[in-house]
Amino acid sequence: MRVRVRPWRFVAVLAVLALALSACTGDDEGDGDQPQAQGNGAGQFCSGMDIIFFPGGTQGGGFETVVYNGAKAAEAAFGPKVTYTWSDWDPQKMITQFQEAVATKPDGIAVMGHPGDDAFDSLIDDARSQDILVTVMNTELKLAEAKYAAEGTGYVGAVLHDAGADLANEAIARGDLQSGDRAFVWGLVSQPGRGERTQGILDALEEAGLTVDYLEIDDATNADPAAGVSSFTGYVSANPDVKAIFIDHGNLTSTIPTYMEAANLGADDVYAAGFDVSPSTVQGVQDGFIDLVIDQQQFLQGFFGVQQLCLTNKFGFSGLFINTGGGFVDSSNIDVIAPLVEEQIR
Repeated sequence: MRVRVRPWRFVAVLAVLALALSACTGDDEGDGDQPQAQGNGAGQFCSGMDIIFFPGGTQGGGFETVVYNGAKAAEAAFGPKVTYTWSDWDPQKMITQFQEAVATKPDGIAVMGHPGDDAFDSLIDDARSQDILVTVMNTELKLAEAKYAAEGTGYVGAVLHDAGADLANEAIARGDLQSGDRAFVWGLVSQPGRGERTQGILDALEEAGLTVDYLEIDDATNADPAAGVSSFTGYVSANPDVKAIFIDHGNLTSTIPTYMEAANLGADDVYAAGFDVSPSTVQGVQDGFIDLVIDQQQFLQGFFGVQQLCLTNKFGFSGLFINTGGGFVDSSNIDVIAPLVEEQIR
């Protein structure tokens, strides 16, 4: 069973749940007619649970730090013991670290789904056979989610292909891009599951008739965006007629001003679109180098990832499907978002 919940509606549901759980821990004194609920539901109801949590990238990275902050907020609110494992956005490392995590026999694991179902699902089967709960963030594992939804395997993050297509279509409209215009897409299409977001960009641009040049983000640039300067400048030098750039990577998106300046491009020379907000991305939008960003609200990915495991462990709740990637950020609303980005909440 897959339950789809809009983020704001889920928060409202949780508020009601919190009130209900609080009632469970009230005084034993009643009016004599009402049965008194027994339970430890309120507050840190997850105390005593061991969780291993994958924020995704490198400690201190812009996107993954906000994921981590969301998880830490849930840890403080609900009381589990959480161990954080950093993976450098490397799918193979995620697989190895998951195997190591299972060997420690935690109560639950919250994973980034970047390696894809083919690589991950047999390992999740093994974890579930040992009664270890597993839930998914950021990149779907659709088969695992379907198989174990009733046992608490949920998903919190963007719907990847839709998010990529939405970004491309929004950029086409706002940037007045026309059939035949040249667009550069720098992404991760080769990664199972994770690559669906890049594919969504490509599909939408090609459907609109743009001339699309694609470059896979190499491992060095995936780990350190500064390593991609030569790739970007080389592309622009060979394709001076490029009208738009689409970068499917939050940390590379925040580096767009550096790339453009290295390629001698001004803020208005190309339409630049990407993913996720960070202090550098905010500055890039304010300075005009970054035109459009999808905000995945990754704080929620961390918070709800931990909370999903807690709710399933304590109350047997099934997996929830929460789409966090529905909003756009540009120059019209960046000043509203900026303070939250500085606090590493958005």
